[in-house]
Amino acid sequence: MSVFPVSLGALPRVVVVRLATLSRPALRGSRAAAVASCGLAALLIGCSSPPRNETPEVTAERLYREARDDIEAGAYDRATKSLERVEGLAAGTLLAQQAQIELAYVQWKATERTAALTTIDRFIKLNPSSPALDYAMYLRGLINFNDNLGLLGIVAGQKLSERDQRASRDAWQSFKQLVEQFPQSKYTPDARLRMNYILNSLAEYEVHVARYYFRRGAYVAAANRAQQAVSEYPQAPSTEEALFLMMASYDKLQLAPLRDAAERVLRQNHPQSAFLTRGLDGYERPWWQLW
Repeated sequence: MSVFPVSLGALPRVVVVRLATLSRPALRGSRAAAVASCGLAALLIGCSSPPRNETPEVTAERLYREARDDIEAGAYDRATKSLERVEGLAAGTLLAQQAQIELAYVQWKATERTAALTTIDRFIKLNPSSPALDYAMYLRGLINFNDNLGLLGIVAGQKLSERDQRASRDAWQSFKQLVEQFPQSKYTPDARLRMNYILNSLAEYEVHVARYYFRRGAYVAAANRAQQAVSEYPQAPSTEEALFLMMASYDKLQLAPLRDAAERVLRQNHPQSAFLTRGLDGYERPWWQLW
C-alpha cells in the first residue's frame, strides 16, 4: 500500500496589508510629513527614494510548493529544509500542520527514523483534533514497522523476527490505537493486516530465541521461551516449532511427563508436522539461499 501525506484541507491564503487599505486622513498626514521631511533633507543631501528590493519575497506557500516538488523528485534533504521553514513561517495555520505531517513522512522516507518519530509524536500531541489524526497514527506505525532488512540481511538469510522486537511492539500499539479510535478510517484495513503480521513476527522471535538456547544446551531456558510463545501467540504458525522445542527440551531434561504432554499437543494440532520426523535440521536453509 503506497503512502503519501494526506491533505488537511484548503490552505489559508496569505493576507498582505497593502498601503491602499489605510484611511485617507492617515494617508494625507503621512504624505504631508514625508514631503516636509524630504524638503528639509533636500537642502542638505537631497531627497532620494530607497533602493528597490528585486528579490522576490519567500512565502510559506511558495516553500511548500517547492517541497512538494522535491518530494515527488525524491530530493528528501531539500524537502526537509523547506518544510521546516514552512512550519516556522506559517505557525498556527493549517499549512503548518500540513508541513509538519509531511516532514515526518519525508524523514521516514529518508530513513531518519528517530527524527520522524519525534516529528509525528509532536504532531499528534499538538493536534489531537486534526482531521489527519488517523493518518498520523498510521504513519507512526509505519515508521516503527521497518521490514527492510537490507542487502546484507537478505544475503545472510536474516529474518525480520531475528531482530529486536521493540519497534515491532511500538508499531503494533500505534496500529491498535488507530483501529480502536478510527474503525472506519481508510487506513484501518491495512493496519489490521500489519497487526497480524507483527504478532506472527513476535511469536517467531520468541521461537528464534528458544532455538538459540536449545542449540547451546540451555534446555530450561529453551523450554520456558517456547512455552511463552505458545501461551502468548497460540494462533501463530511458529507455535508448531515452539511445541517441538518444548518436547525436545523436556526430553533432554528427562522430564518425561512434560515431554509427552508437549508431544501430544503437537500431534493433535499438527499431525503432519515435519518436526516429528526431521527435527530442527529439516527447516535449516543454506546461507546463500535467497528465497
